[in-house]
Amino acid sequence: YLKISKLALAFAIIHSKPPGKSCKEYTEHLAKTVSEQDFGWKSKVEALEAEVLRLRQELLLNKICPRFCLENDASAETRLDQECINPMSYSSQLEDSGCDVSNDYAFDSLGIASDFHQPEHVDASKRWLERVAPLNLCCTSKEESLTAPVQFLQHLLEIKKLSEGGILQADFTELENDSFTICNSVSQLLDGLTVFYNSPKFPVSNFLTEAVCVLISLITDTKLSNHVLKKCFKKLEEFKKNLIQIILRNSDVNRFQALHAVSHTLVLLGRNNILRNSLISLLLSEVRQFAEQLLQAHQIQAMYDITQYENIFPLCMILEQLLQNETEESSVSSSDYDGEEKIKFLKNLDQIILHLSDEFPLFSLYLWRVSVLLNSAQIQ
Repeated sequence: YLKISKLALAFAIIHSKPPGKSCKEYTEHLAKTVSEQDFGWKSKVEALEAEVLRLRQELLLNKICPRFCLENDASAETRLDQECINPMSYSSQLEDSGCDVSNDYAFDSLGIASDFHQPEHVDASKRWLERVAPLNLCCTSKEESLTAPVQFLQHLLEIKKLSEGGILQADFTELENDSFTICNSVSQLLDGLTVFYNSPKFPVSNFLTEAVCVLISLITDTKLSNHVLKKCFKKLEEFKKNLIQIILRNSDVNRFQALHAVSHTLVLLGRNNILRNSLISLLLSEVRQFAEQLLQAHQIQAMYDITQYENIFPLCMILEQLLQNETEESSVSSSDYDGEEKIKFLKNLDQIILHLSDEFPLFSLYLWRVSVLLNSAQIQ
C-alpha cells in the first residue's frame, strides 16, 4: 500500500508539474508549502495552549482568593508603558568590550532581587494594584514568552502578602489540587530566562529584571516554595546546570557583563537552603574537573582552553560566596550539601595547587580559598 501510494503521488506530481520547472524543483516547492502549513497549525496550537494555561492561571487565582480581580490602574499602566519606551538608562560601558565592570550600576537592576521588602507604610491595596496591573510589553518575543508566568506568580506572591496582612482571605491549599498550573508556569519562566541568558541583550529590560525578582521571591517564600520545589525541583536543577554551562561555554569577546548577570542570578538562587546545597555540589564538581584537566595539560605541556580558564573564575567566586554564607549561617548544617563532591574536591587538592601555583597563581589561590572554607565549615 505504501509503495502504491508513493507511486500515485509521483505520477500526480509529474502530471501537475507546471512548465519550466523540473520535478525536483516542483516537489521541493510542494514540500515547502506543506511544511509552512504545518508550521501555521503548530503556531495556532501553541497559541491555544498558552491561552488555556492563562485561563487555568486565572481560575486557580480565583479559587485561592474569590475576591481577586484584575483591576487596571491607569498610573501603573502609564508607568509601565514609559519603561518600555524609555528603559532605565545604563552606563555607556555596556557598548564597549565589557571588560570593565567596576561600575556596578550597570547591574543594579539585578541587585534589587536581593531586596524583596517594600516600605511598610505604603498602602497595601494600592501597592497591590500597581504591582499586578497588566504588563504592556512592547519589546522582544523573548519577553513576551515570560509575560503569563511572571504575572501569575507575581499575583500569587501579592495575594499571599495581603492575606498575611489580613487584607484578603486566601486558601492556598488549592495549589495542591492544581499542581500542573504552577509547575507549568515556573517551567515557562525558567525556559524563558534560559533563552535570554543564552543570548542576552543590553541594556537589560526592566521586565526581565522583574522576572528574575519574581523567581527569587517565589523560591525564598517559605509557604509557596514548598509547592514549587515539590513539583519543579528537577526543572530548577536543570536551570542551574544550564546557567553554569552558559558561563563555561561563553566565548564572546564582550561576555563579561553577561557572565556577571548569570553569576548574580546563581548567587541569588543559592540563598535558598535546598537549592544552595545542590548548587555547591555542581560548582565543586565543575571546578574540580577543570583543575584536573588543567593539571594534566600542564604536566604534558599541552595547550589548554584559555577562554574556559577565564570563565572558571566566576564559578569560583560564586562557590566562595555560597560557602561563606554556609559558614556564617549557624542555623544551616555545614554537612548538608553532597559530601561525596566535597571529598572528591579536597582529595589531592594540595598536590594540584602545588603544581599549578607557579603557572596559574590566581586559580591556585581560589582553589586554596575554597578549600579553607570547606575545612572551616567541617571544623565548625
